[in-house]
Amino acid sequence: MTRILPPEWAPQDWLWIGFPHDEAEWPGVLARAQDQIAAYANAVADSGQEVRLLVRDAANEARAKSLVSASVKLERRRYGDIWLRDTGPLTAFDGAERMALRFGFNGWGGKYLMDGDAEIGAEIARDAGLPIEMHDWILEGGAIDVDGAGRLVTTAQCVPNDNRNDDLSQDEAATRMREAFGVDEVIWLGDGLVNDHTDGHVDNLARFVAPNALALPVPSGADDPNAKVYADARARIGDTTLSLFDVPSPGRVTMGDEVVPASYMNFAIANALIVVPTYGSVHDEEAVAAIGELFPTREAIGLPADAVLAGGGSFHCASMQMPQKPEGAAA
Repeated sequence: MTRILPPEWAPQDWLWIGFPHDEAEWPGVLARAQDQIAAYANAVADSGQEVRLLVRDAANEARAKSLVSASVKLERRRYGDIWLRDTGPLTAFDGAERMALRFGFNGWGGKYLMDGDAEIGAEIARDAGLPIEMHDWILEGGAIDVDGAGRLVTTAQCVPNDNRNDDLSQDEAATRMREAFGVDEVIWLGDGLVNDHTDGHVDNLARFVAPNALALPVPSGADDPNAKVYADARARIGDTTLSLFDVPSPGRVTMGDEVVPASYMNFAIANALIVVPTYGSVHDEEAVAAIGELFPTREAIGLPADAVLAGGGSFHCASMQMPQKPEGAAA
């Protein structure tokens, strides 16, 4: 066995989820964001999978405890944002050893620097008994997706961005990703969604749903703000051997006067469930059904995520899976 970063649909031991705690990040909607994350945690736990919900302090823990079932495990930790997809450990296998890959983190290009976010990934990896492999360049987990068969998809807007890795060309970034994640092919899309503060995380745009199979939104409505983004991604995918599957876009979703990066592609894959964020769009039900067809052995459910999105992300962003160790793994 060689180095491999398992795809998200590989069997999982548990799921880490971050619980909102900072009113400044969710002004006026913190309680609803907590309700929505708790519903996500409960759904996964009720499906029979272990959930480890991170809480910030005693008051935050008490609030979480009032919302989640007894099967959800609470862990008090020091973290800022809840986006564990980006700050948590990426767990890979190198031979028979399960290990955590850790990269530099600079608050999404220096925009959001919060207490504990640079350390939380290493902390929960160590407490899970994982050896840690450090890399001296910047990468968030939401910037990449893998199919477990040698392919990785990302966007040109993010990893080689000057606000993260100003010393890396796109080719150099691809070389580092191939080495770190044990992939053979890096597939570059262009920009991410309009007004996505992550500078184009691919988990809001395109997701692998099986080896060599990628799901991508189609525009919904003549005013879909991401129509050009989807068209550009589709053209780039057309130059590859990937099979492409269509998923509806939520269309134009706003908060006040601002277009927000609402995306069904930020679904989370658990052992028995696909949890799809919904936004009160007329396309919610259609999208849940379309994503469910791509994962026939799992139940697809839609859960409201509009308040979570007010903080900048959705269910996939807020969680990180621990892949199940194979026979003979050391950790």
